Amino acid sequence: MSTALAIASVTQVLKDLLNNGLIDHDATGTVGGNVKVTALPPDRVDTEATKETSQLNLFMYMVTPNLGWRNQGLPSRNSGGDRISNPPLALDLHYLLTAYGSEELHHEILLGYGMQLFHEVSVLSRQAIRTALSMPDTTPSGTLPSHLVALSTSELADQIEQIKITPESLNTEELSRLWTAFGAKYRPNAAYKVTVVLIESKKSTRPSLPVQERKIYVVPFKQPVIEKIASQHTPGGPFLLNGKILWNDRLVLQGNQLRGDVVIVNIDGTEIVPAANEITDSQITIGLPGLQAGIHGLQVVHKMLMGSPPLPHQGVSSNVEAFVLSPHIEALHPENVQGTGGAPRSADVHLSIKPGLRAGQRVILLLNEFPAPVLTTPLSYSFQGPPIILLSPPLAIEDIVVPVSGIRAGTYLVRIRVDGAESPLDTDASFQYNAPQLTIA
Repeated sequence: MSTALAIASVTQVLKDLLNNGLIDHDATGTVGGNVKVTALPPDRVDTEATKETSQLNLFMYMVTPNLGWRNQGLPSRNSGGDRISNPPLALDLHYLLTAYGSEELHHEILLGYGMQLFHEVSVLSRQAIRTALSMPDTTPSGTLPSHLVALSTSELADQIEQIKITPESLNTEELSRLWTAFGAKYRPNAAYKVTVVLIESKKSTRPSLPVQERKIYVVPFKQPVIEKIASQHTPGGPFLLNGKILWNDRLVLQGNQLRGDVVIVNIDGTEIVPAANEITDSQITIGLPGLQAGIHGLQVVHKMLMGSPPLPHQGVSSNVEAFVLSPHIEALHPENVQGTGGAPRSADVHLSIKPGLRAGQRVILLLNEFPAPVLTTPLSYSFQGPPIILLSPPLAIEDIVVPVSGIRAGTYLVRIRVDGAESPLDTDASFQYNAPQLTIA
């Protein structure tokens, strides 16, 4: 690959080609005077009537990316951001070959010579490039400009692609825009595209080992879909679609296309592998991992077995379904009850709950008078629980104490709300709520 000096090197090689061609065709004898080849912007070419000289000017007016090479060597960095390759900067150079003349017909004569040269030498040979860019042995040291000396190090002759010269067709509107942008007087010209210049960095990379064997897998697209999430209190028990999900329940995922080569259920980033006998196309049953009370997201992931030996790789995933894990009151009792007679009571309510609470969770204790009085409205209360402090090591807290005050003596149905998820109430044979109960005398 070439260095950043390749663009200037191409211009220098083309100048050398034109200059040698004019000498070989005795252009000076034809026009009756000296002819020079330049690579100046058109506005810097002197076109005053008394100063305009016979010359060919080669001006690179535009550079565009080469479409065939633009994606070669990509991606250039791995997932960690390390450089794994140096992709080439592939460029097409667009030139305008313009003829100037001090006399009548000199423009046409010089432009004809230049176009003939580019037509006959449509590909720049590597030897021609080396010859044009090499330092002459007869030139005394230090007499060449530094930029011409630097071009000999561009490595243009060693790049993979050879340099090709192709004529381009510009209509009158495009030419008008170009010369207006140049801010110069129009002269006869011809447009050419020179392709392709490959510029590559020499920065150190971290390449991976070569692939020994390529394996291509074609599989039908089969995306799992979760339609419902039910709970099951005991193995073999009924499925509860609308019941509260508790910490020791089993989750039953219902949908379609749930079976795959390797099935994983992802709950909040925790991967659970269901037992093979618990997976069908329409249903997956799993036990719950140690989750905290609240809302959780669930997704079925199918991984594909690929490679030798076969290993699971990322496949397709289902839609994400949400479920609420409710806290459950395992035991409760009042402590430090204060107040007598008809006075309001205050106490500390000690609760054992599962799953345990973690730092940052918000707890609210809910009390409803039970049984409801016949002639009066039953009382209800809510009390904010204590802040959950992170333990060291961070363990879930299953026992908490919630202070209550200003409540009437009696029996209450008790619920606890953790991050918006409420604990369930038990019912009797007539489906009336009857537990858990708290009596404050």
